[in-house]
Amino acid sequence: MIAIIKYNGGNVNSVQNALSRLNAESIITDDTEIIKQADKVIFPGVGEASSTMKILKEKGLDQLIPTLTQPVLGICLGMQLMCRNNQEGNTKGMGIFDVSVKKFPTENIVPHMGWNTLSDLTSDIFSGIKAEDDFYFVHSFYCGLSQNTTSVCNYILPFSATLQKNNFFATQFHPEKSGKTGNILLKNFLNL
Repeated sequence: MIAIIKYNGGNVNSVQNALSRLNAESIITDDTEIIKQADKVIFPGVGEASSTMKILKEKGLDQLIPTLTQPVLGICLGMQLMCRNNQEGNTKGMGIFDVSVKKFPTENIVPHMGWNTLSDLTSDIFSGIKAEDDFYFVHSFYCGLSQNTTSVCNYILPFSATLQKNNFFATQFHPEKSGKTGNILLKNFLNL
């Protein structure tokens, strides 16, 4: 069973629909016991960092997520909240990844929205995916490059498109909205 973490962030239904297309059984939940028992956990996200972290704290999810031992996939805002801190709302993150989240320079076209390619793919979740394959992005804040970076995207500047540390995986792009390549990545995550 895959647990999709439920909170005020959007996109949980899109993630569940993508998993259904892969014949994967999932549940949308904020129940800490169900999340602890799940085979895999997906932490999706669309929303604002500080208000989302407030909800996570109210439910105890900010304390639970970093302690999980099964494979965990953070998506977009989910990835950003797994980092040390976020300029959006001056938000302290969960610190799973020791990297800061910053706003793209505002003199450029923000948000980064649409299809883009990755480089320097170094994670098992990219099995069967080539650097020229596109993924769908929509974000105004980005994770800097770090020792946990497993792929790089370039928009205005190079940033971490994916991060990995132990059982924690994260994507700035939306695999559930990235067509065939997104499905391959989700399937690779499910097969871990």
